[in-house]
Amino acid sequence: MSNLRDEAMQSKAWPFEEARRVLKRYAKKDPEKGYVLFQTGYGPSGLPHIGTFGEVARTTMVRRAFEILSDIPTKLICFSDDLDGFRKVPGNVPMQEELKEDLHLPLTKVRDPFGLYEGFAQHNNARLNEFLDSFGFEYEFASSTEYYTSGRFDEMLLVALERFDKIQEIMLPTLGEERRATYSCFLPISPKTGHVLQVPTLERNVAKGTIVYEEPDGERVEIPVTGGNVKMQWKPDWAMRWAALGVDYEMSGKDLIDSVTQSSKICRALGKPAPESLSYELFNDEQGQKISKSKGNGLSMEEWLTYAAPESLQYFMYQKPKSAKRLYFDVIPKAVDEYHQQLRGYPGQELKQQLGNPVFHIHGHNVPASNMVVPFSMLLNLASVAGAEEKAQLWGFIQRYAPEASAETHPDLDAAAGFAVRYYNDFVKPEKTYRAPTDLEREALEELAQGLRDWDGPADAEELQGLVFACGRERFDPLRDWFKALYEVLLGASQGPRFGGFIALYGIEETVALIEKGLAGELT
Repeated sequence: MSNLRDEAMQSKAWPFEEARRVLKRYAKKDPEKGYVLFQTGYGPSGLPHIGTFGEVARTTMVRRAFEILSDIPTKLICFSDDLDGFRKVPGNVPMQEELKEDLHLPLTKVRDPFGLYEGFAQHNNARLNEFLDSFGFEYEFASSTEYYTSGRFDEMLLVALERFDKIQEIMLPTLGEERRATYSCFLPISPKTGHVLQVPTLERNVAKGTIVYEEPDGERVEIPVTGGNVKMQWKPDWAMRWAALGVDYEMSGKDLIDSVTQSSKICRALGKPAPESLSYELFNDEQGQKISKSKGNGLSMEEWLTYAAPESLQYFMYQKPKSAKRLYFDVIPKAVDEYHQQLRGYPGQELKQQLGNPVFHIHGHNVPASNMVVPFSMLLNLASVAGAEEKAQLWGFIQRYAPEASAETHPDLDAAAGFAVRYYNDFVKPEKTYRAPTDLEREALEELAQGLRDWDGPADAEELQGLVFACGRERFDPLRDWFKALYEVLLGASQGPRFGGFIALYGIEETVALIEKGLAGELT
């Protein structure tokens, strides 16, 4: 353990770098609450979003890294801001007109457009919990509505009331002139309408723990700030939560950098240290537009898992959190193959390299062996040339290539074959575009076909790759133009697998027949 901890203290893997920052908070003494608290936040105004999953996955990676560096217990809270007012009807849910009637109600009081739960937030919270549970995350779910109404926040809300002017001083300079005139860090929840009201605080009574505000109909109302009668504005609310719970670490998207700055100031004004934070880059869709819950653009969690195993999604989330990434269907095959490549490399690595390997941060000490004897990208190409509608069609090729493999002994490969067929039919097949070869390409393809007809050795991927190289080496400069031609003429795609491996998998005779079809113009 000491060697592991020593190496982890030096590791440049980003979860360890983040964990070391958290550890510095307790260099002199352990936390009074008895544990280090990691938090992720979630706004249940729309269906659970893949970015939310990414935040929980990445925070879990930092938490696990911290547990290697320290013996201090840890806890992870996934906090749902479900007392927030319902400001806008998401475009991707049913009952659009009915939901407009619920605008400004707390999200837990908004009807569930799917008719399954007591409210919209309850539905979205349940979806989030089900999904996170399916990944085996260890977390404690927390509801803003429950925390406010049960009194969990009462003590810190009274501190916020006492320090109202300090909070206003932090917030007002960040607001436009019109909003500044009416802004209050407290949002009353109207006893009349149930709406979360954006109204000024007219009076404060610190001794009684109350505020006075004016209802839209002009009536002045006095209510306590405790017991779920008010909610705090977004940035003060975040700060109050940090202070009340003693949050030590929370990451957020780079669009919230200003929010982190202001909330950190407010947290300190409430008498508590702000948590350590990481601002990560946001995901973009295929067009480079920011992924939005309300727009429903980009990939959902369910969509990713329709075409790949969950570990590939965690691998994607691990990669360079501070770099912008496009999140759309084409990234899935690459993520799957890179994940398995890292799995295969892990056993032979020194401890230092293992701690920097993404699979360690996905699986901890229980890194599984990869049984993907055929890369996912190769399965996709196989599904393409075989016109596969079911994974059973791929297994005939797979077992000739790897006789020891079966669905029972290689479950990852079996699942990947199913994913490949589904992915091919949904995304590759509609976009396939074959072309006729140029004269130079035809000459090289004819030589390759003849070389394969004359082949009398085993279908060894490396030796076959050598034959492919030989047919193109003297004709193409750069050589990648030869491989691009193979993919475009024979596979209907602009990129593809190592072609020697593809021939070994698909079959020598079958590849000759494929080349003959390409030369005869039958594929176009």
